[in-house]
Amino acid sequence: MEFQAILVETDGPLGLLTLNKPDRHNALDEHLIGEITEGLRQLEADAQVRVVVLSATGKSFCAGTDLQWQQRAARFTPSQNLQEARNLGDMLQTLNTLTKPVIARVQGPAYGGGVGLVAACDIALATYDALFALTDVKLGLLPALAAPYFQAAVGARHARRYLLTGERFSAAEAYRLGLIHELVPDEEALDDAVGEIVDKLLRNGPAALGACKEMLAALDGHPLDGDLVLESAARATQVRLSAEGQEGIAAFLEKRKPAWAQTLDEPA
Repeated sequence: MEFQAILVETDGPLGLLTLNKPDRHNALDEHLIGEITEGLRQLEADAQVRVVVLSATGKSFCAGTDLQWQQRAARFTPSQNLQEARNLGDMLQTLNTLTKPVIARVQGPAYGGGVGLVAACDIALATYDALFALTDVKLGLLPALAAPYFQAAVGARHARRYLLTGERFSAAEAYRLGLIHELVPDEEALDDAVGEIVDKLLRNGPAALGACKEMLAALDGHPLDGDLVLESAARATQVRLSAEGQEGIAAFLEKRKPAWAQTLDEPA
């Protein structure tokens, strides 16, 4: 598939998906949503890719849903509107459930669905001047598709304030809430910080990272009961007995790097 609104690139084990509609502040419409979903699926299917970075060109990370698209959608049938909403939900779910770690590189404002993109990533880094907001209620709309990811990232109490007021908040506040993991002064520092996280991830077992993401999803909302103990024991045993698990143990005992360990500058 030839993309018009995004860039999909690979650099060895690193997959890069870049929103590339700077003239529209990378606002989400049906075309961008479809391309992001397909781009993520391509990177998921690429066995060489072990880590994905989600970034954007221009001054904005993502301005949320494109209001011109929203206006067009108002003329659609209810079933067509429902399908458009499902497509947006599918994009966020595809991002959230990718088996490979995804890092959000946030260089500018992220609003609405853009906040959903950030929240659905595993790790998020931003510049000090990045801004965030979920302003749907100001337009008489509902941030129904981004809200679950935002609430999962910041907690229900914080989510109530920002979803109900629609107010804009700073990168420092996003960091305090837990939406952003690390803040840096500028884009050069952002690239350096993202690179450091990528290198840390590439030192870890690829299958173990996927299993860890699956485990975290299963733990969400699960009561701390006997069933959880049994499930956790089964997961730990399965990974420990895998070829990757055995290689990791052997490498530690033999005081060497495991076969998968690499950095962007140092091949495995």
